[in-house]
Amino acid sequence: MSIWEYANPVKFMQTSGRILPWASALAGLSLVGGLFWGFFLTPEAENFGSSVKVIYVHVPSAMMAINIWVMMLVTSLIWLIRRHHVSALAAKAAAPIGAVMTLIALITGAVWGQPMWGTWWEWDPRLTSFLILFLFYLGYMALWSAIENADTAADLTSVLCLVGSVFALLSRYAVNFWNQGLHQGATLSMDKAEHIADVYWFPLLLCMAGFILFFIALVLLRTRTEIRLRRLKALEQRERMA
Repeated sequence: MSIWEYANPVKFMQTSGRILPWASALAGLSLVGGLFWGFFLTPEAENFGSSVKVIYVHVPSAMMAINIWVMMLVTSLIWLIRRHHVSALAAKAAAPIGAVMTLIALITGAVWGQPMWGTWWEWDPRLTSFLILFLFYLGYMALWSAIENADTAADLTSVLCLVGSVFALLSRYAVNFWNQGLHQGATLSMDKAEHIADVYWFPLLLCMAGFILFFIALVLLRTRTEIRLRRLKALEQRERMA
């Protein structure tokens, strides 16, 4: 069986319909379990107090903000190379989710930064690149809305996605590129000196799994909706031509 079979809308609808209930249920369990564990069952951190618990939302949302754009990049490339409509619609469906994740990451980062750094915002390399990434998400969605022809919109938004991938990369590796800046390094690291304590690590992993599953459920649901809307427009055009 080839992965390209799922470029067929009928095949995609059948398979996603089977996956969606499981992804939704597992996402709910993981999110509720991880957030409850993290916010109510973990101790306050030395030097950070209860503010450390913002990581259970900030870290997964920041991770998803970047990786959703990467997913959009892959599906956009598939569209440009192979012209599979499901891939273009999946990228379109993922964009609002990515924008919300980026906004959550920016807001929770400010909530963390104010007590830790004494300021709500700093033009730190990672913070700035994240803000630019958020603007690219908004521009991507606006471009889809502004162009009536779906194939032309898919072409132009795919090019925009390629350009925006530079900032997705900077968002992920800005701390490594520039040593200056307030933002700390990776929360999860192979280096034990940088890695957070296990008491915070395990609920964080559960939250991250929940965010991933939540995204899968949402993007499947939204892609299915986009396919139905595309079919509806095609039927309306046929009726007008008849």
